[in-house]
Amino acid sequence: MKILVCISKTPDTTSRIAFKDNNTKFDDAGVQWIINPYDEWYALVRAIELKEKDAQVIIHLITVGGPDCDPVIRKALALGGDLATRVNSTDSDSFNIASQIAAVAKTEKYDLIMTGKETIDFNSSSVGAMISELLEYPFVSLATKFDLNNDIATITREIEGGEETVELKLPMVISCQKGMAEQRIPNMRGIMSARTKPLNVVEPISVAATTEYLNFSMPPAKAGVKLVPADQVAELVRLLHEEAKVI
Repeated sequence: MKILVCISKTPDTTSRIAFKDNNTKFDDAGVQWIINPYDEWYALVRAIELKEKDAQVIIHLITVGGPDCDPVIRKALALGGDLATRVNSTDSDSFNIASQIAAVAKTEKYDLIMTGKETIDFNSSSVGAMISELLEYPFVSLATKFDLNNDIATITREIEGGEETVELKLPMVISCQKGMAEQRIPNMRGIMSARTKPLNVVEPISVAATTEYLNFSMPPAKAGVKLVPADQVAELVRLLHEEAKVI
């Protein structure tokens, strides 16, 4: 079985967020980049677990981005990927990213394509569904559990108010979230072997842009907290009546 795991590069959650060029572009100066946690902790690790159960499983990785993505994809190789492909495009449009991944996937005919449920920077949760549509594969989103019996997958996913369990025949696309697997740390053997694993760079196909980012802005600063001494109950009641706002 061949699995394709989609990997994206995202800023570390502790990074300083700022914008440049009149707030039209993200300022990546000094930003620490990491593998998108949903891609790494859940999609990739679950694929690795499947390979540990069946040595015939092959794990390919794919990312869409420039050369600055190489350290991130190398870390994914160190965790357990067998081969990686980087599509040399810096366009962050979701449809473009999905189209590039689908174009590569069509040449390899993967049995299973796994993504994280979303990236922690754009939070659009759209790429997996777009890939499935472009490939005409079934799609299951928000998956928390994935089991495989030959070519039949049993998947548990979150729905409003509960969970749903479905069975589907491969090939398919799933987006993964918390519950799918547990985070792993690359060991020294994986780190050393990642240096020699193939990382292929391919040029992007032509895709018409579907979105344009006009500007970015920071959320408004939080208002200060007004403290009332414990012995001034009347003042607290007055503030709750006159100044407190229900949001």
